[in-house]
Amino acid sequence: MLSLRRRAMIGGALSAMASILVGAFVLLSSIENNVLDRFDRALADRHSQLVVALSTTANDPTRLAERVYDPAYTTPYSGRYWQITSPDAQIFTSTSMFDAALKEPFGAPSTLTRRSIMGPAGEPIRAVYQKITLEDGSAWGVSVAESLAALTAERQQTRRSLLLAFVLVGLLGLAGAFLQTTTILHPLDKLRRDVAKRWEQDEDLTTADYPEEVAPLVDDINELLARNRDIIARARRQAADLAHALKTPTAILRNELALLAAQNHDMEASFEALDRVDAQLGRSLARMRAANSGAAANIRTDLSNSVARFTRLFTSMAERDGKTVRTSCAPSLSIRMDQQDIEEVIGNLLDNALKWCNSEISLTAQKWDEGVEILIEDDGPGIPEGQEREALKSGGRLDSSKPGTGLGLAIAIDLLQAYGAELNLEKSAKLGGLAVRIFIPGKLRTVAPQKAAA
Repeated sequence: MLSLRRRAMIGGALSAMASILVGAFVLLSSIENNVLDRFDRALADRHSQLVVALSTTANDPTRLAERVYDPAYTTPYSGRYWQITSPDAQIFTSTSMFDAALKEPFGAPSTLTRRSIMGPAGEPIRAVYQKITLEDGSAWGVSVAESLAALTAERQQTRRSLLLAFVLVGLLGLAGAFLQTTTILHPLDKLRRDVAKRWEQDEDLTTADYPEEVAPLVDDINELLARNRDIIARARRQAADLAHALKTPTAILRNELALLAAQNHDMEASFEALDRVDAQLGRSLARMRAANSGAAANIRTDLSNSVARFTRLFTSMAERDGKTVRTSCAPSLSIRMDQQDIEEVIGNLLDNALKWCNSEISLTAQKWDEGVEILIEDDGPGIPEGQEREALKSGGRLDSSKPGTGLGLAIAIDLLQAYGAELNLEKSAKLGGLAVRIFIPGKLRTVAPQKAAA
């Protein structure tokens, strides 16, 4: 669906074009009619001059040329002509007619008649004819004509001038429509920016900052923002309460299994099942927490602090196994994720890397133009080419020689997808083992749940 801005621009442009076309048509028709009227009036004036001259030379029409002086009348085919028809049907013409004659209208009307006909040189002309009766009672046919070339040239010049003027008016109209649209939609643009900004800052919108037409919408948005914040906070509290409530029973069950194992009972299968239950509970709780947070949460986490804590924790764990952990993180690096969520993701991935590496793991976090990239690498066996998709499946394990449930990556993917982030499995170019590349966008975006893919 077209945006309001595009709708307003297209509507304004179409209405402006329609108005300009109608205005141009009406104005051009009026101007051309006025030009034709002026042309006809000039012909009528010359016709009157010819009638006056005829009234004094009716006894000798050959002297008429002396009384009607115009150089154009003496130049053959000049485009300006006159013609007299005597009562006995003799025709007297201007020298410009050469040997041609003007066709008189049918019936020889006694009223002034205007016509567009073909002239002596084959060009279109405008002719004025009237049959007049002199004082002596004789009836004469009097015609005056002029080529339409000058009229056509004037019309073309007028059209060119009007076209240029209306093009300028059209451009000004489009600019005005754009300015008007921008001005009218400015409060909506401001509302869109303010909603994102106030959500991040956990503030309400101020109704007085917007026009009265938008004020009811601002009130509704404030109510929705408050309700959404309340729902998210309540859901996250419920997830935390549920996690706390489940930890105690599973801890008791694990202690009981440990007592039985101390009495030489084989509890390996039971411990493995309990581990899977704990992992599935952890994944379900992570999903609940992410579903009620994710890209909608107005939170930022200092990733630098989280990386520093993981560095201290996993360095000590690695040293016990004779391994090395190297980390590098840009200073004051923050991301749009809940601290508990991102730390659960990094913790699961570092735990997997430490479990499968031979002697070294590496964590690098850096800022890019559109977000933050976290790269976790190890020098272990990695994942065979083509099996990355299988490793990303829920509970997928390509090697069962190490303890685990196979849900660590699945939990990480669930949490990252809730924030529109991406996780890819690659071969480490630096250490030769597995490389897990995470990209967390800087701008909030919601990504629909989908199947994990490499």
